[in-house]
Amino acid sequence: MKLSQLFGHTLREPPADAELTSHRLALRAGLVRFLGAGLYSYLPLGWRVVRKIEAILREEMDGIDAQEMLMPVLHPAELWQATGRWGSIGPALMRVRDRSGRDYALAMTHEEVVAELARREIRSYRDLPCVVYHIQTKVRDEPRPRGGLLRVREFRMKDAYSLDADTAGLDAFYPRILAAYQRIFARCDLHPILVEADTGMMGGADSHEFLLPHPAGEDTLIRCTACDYAANAERAEFRLPPIVPQTLEEPHPIATPGCETIADVAAFVGVPTSQTLKAVFYTRDNAELVFVIIRGDLEVNETKLRNLLGGGELRPATEEEIRAAGAAPGYASPVGLEVRETRDGPGALVVADRSIKVGSNFVAGANRPGYHLTGVNYPRDFAVTLLADIAQAQAGHLCPRCGEALAAEAAIELGHCFKLGTRYAEAVGATYLDKEGHERPIVMGSYGIGVGRLLAAVIETHHDEHGIVWPPALAPFDVHLLTLGTAEEVRAQSEAAYAQLQEAGLEVLYDDRQESAGVKFADADLIGCPVRVTVSKRSLKAGGVEVKARWAGERRVVTPESLVEQVQQTIADWTEPG
Repeated sequence: MKLSQLFGHTLREPPADAELTSHRLALRAGLVRFLGAGLYSYLPLGWRVVRKIEAILREEMDGIDAQEMLMPVLHPAELWQATGRWGSIGPALMRVRDRSGRDYALAMTHEEVVAELARREIRSYRDLPCVVYHIQTKVRDEPRPRGGLLRVREFRMKDAYSLDADTAGLDAFYPRILAAYQRIFARCDLHPILVEADTGMMGGADSHEFLLPHPAGEDTLIRCTACDYAANAERAEFRLPPIVPQTLEEPHPIATPGCETIADVAAFVGVPTSQTLKAVFYTRDNAELVFVIIRGDLEVNETKLRNLLGGGELRPATEEEIRAAGAAPGYASPVGLEVRETRDGPGALVVADRSIKVGSNFVAGANRPGYHLTGVNYPRDFAVTLLADIAQAQAGHLCPRCGEALAAEAAIELGHCFKLGTRYAEAVGATYLDKEGHERPIVMGSYGIGVGRLLAAVIETHHDEHGIVWPPALAPFDVHLLTLGTAEEVRAQSEAAYAQLQEAGLEVLYDDRQESAGVKFADADLIGCPVRVTVSKRSLKAGGVEVKARWAGERRVVTPESLVEQVQQTIADWTEPG
C-alpha cells in the first residue's frame, strides 16, 4: 500500500477530549475516527489490525473445535422477554420498534438467540456437546462513553457459546476455553490475570474475567499479596478480623450536634469508625425501599446487594422516601423500627452486612435528628430481614483464603467467561432427549472478547513517547518503507525494495509522499509498524538500505540482496518494549 493513496491521514495533535493514550494514538495514527459519542469508524489502517486480531480469535476458537456462524444484531423482543432480560437489564439494552409496532432488541449479546437455535437444532444427546461462535456487532446504550475504544456504544465482539448435556460437560469444557483465551492474549502480547467475577446480567453459577492491570482501566482488580486469590471488585470477598469480646452495654442516646458523617460521629463520640453502624438507603426499581446497615468503616458493594435482592435497578433513596419508612435522614437506625421478617412481610426491608456481627457496643442513629445511640448490639437491639456479605473489598482487607493483605489496582477487562447453566434453555424450551428418552434442558456457557477493547489494550501496553509499537502479529503492515529525496537512484531502489518485500510475502506500507524526512520518520514512529526500511542517498552511499526495528534505537545498513532476510529476522527478534 502506498501511503500517498491511503484513505485517512495522521494527526499532529489529538482532539482535546482524548485523555487515554490508546485514544490519542488511535486517532493520531489514523486508525479510527470519531462519529458520535461512543461511535467510531475504523479507517483502513485500523481495520487491518482488527482483521489480524480476528484471525487470531478464529484460529484459537477453531482449535478447540468451535464452529463459526453469524447471528443477527436485531432480535425479536419475545426472546428477551422469555428470559426476563427485556425488563431486568434496564436502559443499557437498546430497543426499537418497527413499522408494524413489533419490539426488537439491538443485541448486547446473543445468549437468547443461541438458546433459540439450540431449541430448533438440538434433538438428542448425540447432538451434544458442541460449541459455536461468531464475531458480530454489539450495541449498548452506554451512559458515559469514554476512553476511545475502551467504552463505546457499538463494538465488535467474539462471543462463543457451549452447549452440553449436563454440568459435568460444561465443567470439562470450561478449562479449554480459558486456556484458549490465555493463548489469544499471549499472541497479542498481553498478559492479563484470570480472576473470579460477578455473573451480572448474564446470570449463571460461575464466571471469570481476564483483567489486565493498567491505570487506564475502569475495573478494579483485588488480589492477595501472598497467595493466588484474585477477583474483580464486584465479586471480591475478604476475611473480617476476629471479634474482641466486650461486655455488652445498654443503648443510650447521646446528642451529636453538627455530626453529618460517620467520621464526624466517630470522632465526636471517641470511637473508631469500625464501632459505628452506617445506614444507607436505596430504592429498588423505583418502588421498594431498601434499608442497608453496614459497619461504618466499610462501603456497600451494590453488585452484591443487587444480587442478594434478585436483581433490579438501585438508586439512592430520597429524604422523603426515608422519612416515609419511619427513619430520620442522617440519623437513621433499625432500632425501634418494624422490620420485615421475610421479603414479602410488613415493615421495613432491612439488609445488613455480616460485619454487624463482628463488633459490639456500636454507635448507631437514633431516628431522631441530632442524636445517636451508643451501646447498640445485634441481634439484641434490632432485627434485619437479610444478613449477608454486601461489603466492598478494599486494599488492606484480609484475604479470604490465607488471611494476608489484599491489594487493589485499576485494570482493563479483556474477556469474560460464564457458566450459564440451564437458565436460557429453560426459558425458551431448549431441550434434548437423553439416552433413556427423557427430556432435559441444555446446559450453556458463554464466552466473550471485545475486539476494539483488545486493540485499545494493546496500544495502552505497547507504545512509547513517539507512537504505537505494534507486536508483529497485530501490526497493520510488517514494514514501513520510506523513500527520502527525489533522486532517481533513490526512487528506483525504493520501488525495487517495495516489490522485493511484497514478493517475499511481507506487507509493506510505502511512504512515497513528497514530504520531508522529519515528517516521514514521525509518521512511521506514530503508526508503529515493526520494521522501518529507509532508502536515501546516504544509505545507498553506505551500501544499501537502512533497517530499524520500531522498538530499538539501532539502525543498520544492509545490502539490497539481504533486505528480505534482514527484515524477517528483525520481526522474528521482536522484543517487548520496556
